[in-house]
Amino acid sequence: MGRQHVVYALTTCAVLALVGVLAGCGGGGGGPSVPSEKIAFESNRDGNWEIYVMNSDGTAPTRLTNNAALDLYPSFSADGSKIAFVSGRDGNNEIYVMNSDGTGQTRLTNHAFGDLAPAFSADGSKIAFESNRDSQWEIYVMNSDGSAPTRLTNNAARDEFPAFSPDGSKIAFESNRDGQWEIYVMNSDGNGQTNLTNNAAYDSDPSFSPDGSKIAFTSGRDGNEEIYVMNSDGTGQTNLTNNVYDLDREPAFSPDGSKIAFMSYRDVNEEIYVMNSDGSGQTNLTNNAARDEDPSFGIASP
Repeated sequence: MGRQHVVYALTTCAVLALVGVLAGCGGGGGGPSVPSEKIAFESNRDGNWEIYVMNSDGTAPTRLTNNAALDLYPSFSADGSKIAFVSGRDGNNEIYVMNSDGTGQTRLTNHAFGDLAPAFSADGSKIAFESNRDSQWEIYVMNSDGSAPTRLTNNAARDEFPAFSPDGSKIAFESNRDGQWEIYVMNSDGNGQTNLTNNAAYDSDPSFSPDGSKIAFTSGRDGNEEIYVMNSDGTGQTNLTNNVYDLDREPAFSPDGSKIAFMSYRDVNEEIYVMNSDGSGQTNLTNNAARDEDPSFGIASP
């Protein structure tokens, strides 16, 4: 099943306790990193789901949000100046944006139904997201100030977790429209919707590489959730992680394409890991009793 079901359940307090998202209190040691890179993530290490940021080697984790509601799904803008995220602070899951230091938190959507999973376009002018405002989870796009929200998909299935290509011409997403979760891609205006994966397991969480040539994603095709990568046309699907525990998912490429951050349950707790883009050098960046999820790579804001 797609991550959508986890977040949708987060709207009820009972399930929140079961599927919480926490972050590490101290940075775990890591391999070589680029000092200018940051990783945003969500965590409940302080007793509530909040957005955090840390250096790309796991050091200096810092809380950016602080309120009694859920703050989830951080997404860096390409220039590192902004982070889009989801918050329930106004009684409903809405898309917000803030400066990368946590200041200037501003609501972009205002709807009676849920808005989730924001993703910036590379030029920062657009934000793709998912919403059930039309009684079904679909992919939408809006200007980065929240204006002109436009639905891009329209079918009886769920379409979730959009990701822009670096040139802004494509949006990858996950859908169960064919009876199972697969990765799709479409033009940024919603035309040309094409299935890239096709197997009996589920494929989810697409993330484009910075040059647009690859898409990292999660797959359960080997009986366990692992990180895969494929060419952006769907060819060359390759397993990058392989461990006995469930849950290696939520891949996110670094700005230079050399690394992939992801969430793993291999330590019997959700933590943020990073690896080289070929799957080597897998390293735990967060290491604590809480759970850390949904990494988003970004550059340090000037």
